[in-house]
Formats: sequence, structure tokens, C-alpha cells
Amino acid sequence: MNVQPIKQRFGIIGSSPLLDRALEIAAQVAPTDLTVLVTGESGSGKEAMPQVIHHLSARKHGPYVAVNCGAIPEGTIDSELFGHEKGSFTGAHEARKGYFEVADKGTIFLDEVGELPLATQVRLLRVLETGEFIRVGSSKPQKTNVRVVAATNVDMLQAVQRGTFREDLYYRLNTVPIHVPSLRERKEDIHLLFRKFAQDAAERYRMPPVELTDDAQQLLVGYRWPGNVRQLKNIAEQISVIEQDREIDAATLRQYLPEEAGSLLPAVAGKATEGINERELLYKVLFDMKTDLNDLKALVHGLMQDKPVDPALVQRVYEEPLVIPHAASPSGTMQIHMPRTRDAEQDVEHTEVEESLSLEEKEKELIRKALTKHRNRRKAAAQELGISERTLYRKIKEYDIK
Repeated sequence: MNVQPIKQRFGIIGSSPLLDRALEIAAQVAPTDLTVLVTGESGSGKEAMPQVIHHLSARKHGPYVAVNCGAIPEGTIDSELFGHEKGSFTGAHEARKGYFEVADKGTIFLDEVGELPLATQVRLLRVLETGEFIRVGSSKPQKTNVRVVAATNVDMLQAVQRGTFREDLYYRLNTVPIHVPSLRERKEDIHLLFRKFAQDAAERYRMPPVELTDDAQQLLVGYRWPGNVRQLKNIAEQISVIEQDREIDAATLRQYLPEEAGSLLPAVAGKATEGINERELLYKVLFDMKTDLNDLKALVHGLMQDKPVDPALVQRVYEEPLVIPHAASPSGTMQIHMPRTRDAEQDVEHTEVEESLSLEEKEKELIRKALTKHRNRRKAAAQELGISERTLYRKIKEYDIK
């Protein structure tokens, strides 16, 4: 399928095979009413896919409603999505239509769908399965005919395993999956996108466009771009406005990359450390240690009860090293051989309790540091921590952080 007309119509730039494949799937599924789940990292351009699907479908003349589920407070999200009746709660001075009612005979795009509360997930599942919804404060079911396209930047299978997202809803949303590649997966498009953003900035501010030297191009392509297309566009605009010299070398470009850029550049081992930041590394170490302690507890308990011991368990406790991703290691990993002990079960239980508490304290500490760094601005702190503002608010209340 030739996707070039789609790119031109919707202003999509790039020649990556992964990007072309995503657009092919969007074009093929558009004439149907199948539910689509768009996945990809934050800033990778997932919002373009539901627009392509809507405008290439038979619903193109109907309404298109985009909803950011992570930006709506938990207490009002049911009202926003499904509407409410007059007097159904404090402040409900009149009846109001929800997004599903407004989007009737059209398409609704649910961005950050992984942030939906469990109670709202039940309501959404009913809409997907029966086309029915009930306004808040009403008992009368209403019908709606909408096409649902959802998007998320979280691992939904992990969310299902943690119990924060319903498994039946996940499979109902994931009827047709579309993965939008990150910039790391489409390196051939990075310089092309930069030139487009620089040209747009030049036209907007009436100045000559900036150009990159060869060494700057290499730095641009080698950078890992955690913010993807959104971050690339911001940096292109910053350079266009701030720099007087229109030729940008690597030294100048490096000033606009985050200070931790060294950890974001490709490591020697590449795949072993890709996508791992300090917070994820800390959590991995703590969870691996807790697993080791649980194995040790099971072994000690079996010995005290004179029960047969699983040889595999013995091997894990006494021989298996803790493997931690490490960018400084030539192999991309660092092995730590944890000391094993045959102490009494009481010591094992004491150690496990301390580990559990330390994990909670680390999370509290990270939240406090983020809030302090951003002067208690919750939105900025939530972005720093990689969670939604609503999740951060819930954590602050849960841990009673002042």
C-alpha cells in the first residue's frame, strides 16, 4: 500500500518502514468499526493515528472527540465521559451530555486510557460490548454508536498483572493494535524531522533556517530522544530562535540536550541499558532482592519443617547472581553475587519487612525530591516521575506527604 498520500494529507514526516507499517494498518482498519489500541512512547505522535482512522472511515462526516483520560480528575471522569443528570452531585446545576453522547455516529479518541480508574473501566467495557451507557445520577440506559480508538504509553500487560487495568477491557480495546515507533526506532527520520521543524520556525519568525554540520548530525541521530518528536521539535525551535549563527556544530547542539545526555546516548552494549533510568534501576534492584529473600525464606521454612526441598530453589538461593543493567560495564550488565546465609527464619522475616519498608520510603523520597525540585508544582513533578498528575495526587495523600 502506498502511504505517501496519507503522509501528505496529515502532515506526517518520515520514511521509516515501522512508521509506514503503522499507517498501513490504520488505513486498512479505518473502513471497519473495530476498536483500535495505539501504543508508543510519550511524544512519538500517537495522536495522528486516530485522526487518520477517522477521516478515512465512513464516520468522517460525524464528530471526532479527543479525550485525555489522564488529565481528568478521578472524581469527575465518569461525568465527563458519560454525562450527568441535574442534581446528581454537588455543582450539577443542569444536565450535561458526556463525550460518548456527543460523539454519537463519530469517533472518540481516548488518550492515556491506562489512567482510567477501575470503576470507569467497567462503564467503558459496557459501552464497547453493548453500546449502552448510563449518565451519572440516572438509571436509564442510553444508546450510542461510536468508534473507539484508544492510546497509551504504558505497558498494558504489566498493568493487567498489577491489577490496575481490567484484562477483559484490555483485550476488548486491543482488537487491532498499532505501534507507533519511537525516534530510536526510526533514526533515518531524525534529521529530516529536525530540518522540517527548523524550516517551520524560520518561516514563523522570519529568519533563515539553521543547518547542522556533519558532527552535529551524528550527535543528533545518536541521541536517544526520550521525549521523541515533541522533544526534537522543542530543541529545533530553541536553536532557531536563540542562536545567531545559522550553522550549528556539535558543541552548540550539545548545549541544548539535557545534562544527563551522556546516559541517554547509546551505550556500548546498546540493548541491555536501553530505556532504563535511575528510578527503574533502583526498583529492579529492590524487587530482585525481595525475590531472593522470599526464596531464602521458603528454603529455611522447608528445612525447619523437615520437608523435601526443591533442588531448583536451592540452586537459585546459593548460586544465582543478581544481574543489574549497567551502562559502564562492557557487557552492558553488572553481576553482584549476593551473600547467602543459613540464619534462622526469624532473621529472614526481619530482613523482608525492612526491605518492604525501604521500597516505600524510596518512593516517598523520590516524590519529595520531585516536588522540591519543581517548587511543589504537581504537574511538573508528575512529568519528572513519569506518572500522571492524578496518580501523584493519590500517592501524596496515601503517604501523607506535606
